[in-house]
Amino acid sequence: MSHLFPTYSKWEIEPASAKGSYMFSTEGKKYLDLTAGIGVCNLGHCHDEVKAAVEAQLDKFWHVSNLFPVAIQEKAASALATASGMEAVFFANSGAEANEGAIKLARKATGKTKIITFEQSFHGRTFAAMSATGQDKIKQGFGPMLETFVNVPFNDLEALKAELTEDVAAVMLEVVQGEGGIHVANVEFLKETEALCKSVGALLIIDEIQTGIGRTGKPFAFQHFSLNPDIITSAKGLANGIPVGAIAAKKELVEFFGPGSHGTTFGGNPLAMAAACKTMEIIFEESFLDEVGKKSEFLISLLQEKLKANTAVKEVRGLGLIIGIELELPVANILAELREAGLIVLNAGEKVIRLLPSLNITTDELKEAVTIIENKLNIYSNIAI
Repeated sequence: MSHLFPTYSKWEIEPASAKGSYMFSTEGKKYLDLTAGIGVCNLGHCHDEVKAAVEAQLDKFWHVSNLFPVAIQEKAASALATASGMEAVFFANSGAEANEGAIKLARKATGKTKIITFEQSFHGRTFAAMSATGQDKIKQGFGPMLETFVNVPFNDLEALKAELTEDVAAVMLEVVQGEGGIHVANVEFLKETEALCKSVGALLIIDEIQTGIGRTGKPFAFQHFSLNPDIITSAKGLANGIPVGAIAAKKELVEFFGPGSHGTTFGGNPLAMAAACKTMEIIFEESFLDEVGKKSEFLISLLQEKLKANTAVKEVRGLGLIIGIELELPVANILAELREAGLIVLNAGEKVIRLLPSLNITTDELKEAVTIIENKLNIYSNIAI
């Protein structure tokens, strides 16, 4: 009997070790991992330089609390602020905590409470983050949500305009809806959303939990669209597997998070900061990000070529190395069959296969993955849906 709450439907693989893009089970089977811990291990499993950075900090101190100035925390904040174009950073422990903090900051700074988010969005499972999320299945059984959140259809300017009035504190969005099915926002929608926010005194919050830290070929996904958000949130890939989250905001908002306004025991932990500093140092190099863009073009093009004649495949889409393959049928059983064939991938909703490989995956590893996907999906081509 397990003493864990059954909140997760566990897969049949028990990991024994992992390195780079591969995971090895306790039964000795090798798997090509295109989940990267759900977009977390952006430099692959057990990256040597990140490991060395954490080990070096382990020999100094592990935790002292945020009552003390910690140089490595300042270093990580500077790197994140520089890469994002923000001025102030608050470190938390997870993406949900980062989004909670962003919501608090927006409400305090504006003196307003209404926040607009989008259908099929995902912002976390704490109560405010769950209320912000535009998926009813996340909310079932928990009673009334916070009343100050309004969900409108994604990429729908008219629906947004109907709700975006002067009583709105913020609009919160994902440039690419990850959990919601790998839907990329269109540029007109994003630019107009930013302009509308400014016109009514609302803040623009961009949730970069899954899309940040190089995942799309830029430090953050909003930079593909030349946006100027007030707040962004980050987590997942920020420390390559060591738990961390972050809020980054414009300097105008600094005064609203003064002493006693917000806090965390473990946020900004020195071990997480060591991992984050090294992760950002590697990923934010221009040559590294250029390679992510090239791999994205290669992978999307190869998938489209190999799957174009497959009647079970509706569309291949994505941005950078967050890619969705939408099918005409549910993917749950197919994901299990892919694992049996040695490939680990995710779903994004009922009918989308989600690919989140490590950013330093090789071209040969991508070819290997596409071959497995092609062979498995060929079984379903021309089957009556």
